[in-house]
Amino acid sequence: MAGMNHRVESEFVHFVAESLQPLGPVTAKRMFGGHGLFLHDAMFALIVWDTLYFKVDQVNRPQYDALGLAPFSYVGQKGNSATMNYCEAPPDALDAPDTLCRWAKEAYAAALRAQPRRDHSTQNKRLG
Repeated sequence: MAGMNHRVESEFVHFVAESLQPLGPVTAKRMFGGHGLFLHDAMFALIVWDTLYFKVDQVNRPQYDALGLAPFSYVGQKGNSATMNYCEAPPDALDAPDTLCRWAKEAYAAALRAQPRRDHSTQNKRLG
């Protein structure tokens, strides 16, 4: 039975990653007991137990809150509950590729905002 659940989960991961290909080379990597979805090395989504969660921050979180979409949370080894900056994708987005990609673009933007800023002056010196 566990193998069957893994296969079903893998099919869902494949479906979501394929649906998001218009954004660019979306890849899925196993992590957190589920999968992380990446675009250009930025993790912008999680899939855990056949549920898609998108990266959120102060800019895009209000859209999720307005729809009552739950954040991703889990119980750690010490029994403490933890919440991550990812919220459940709107269920109807999975039925409409354009809508799914729009939400994913906003999640990708949140992932980029969360990345540490790089020192471009050093990079420009190497290019110059």
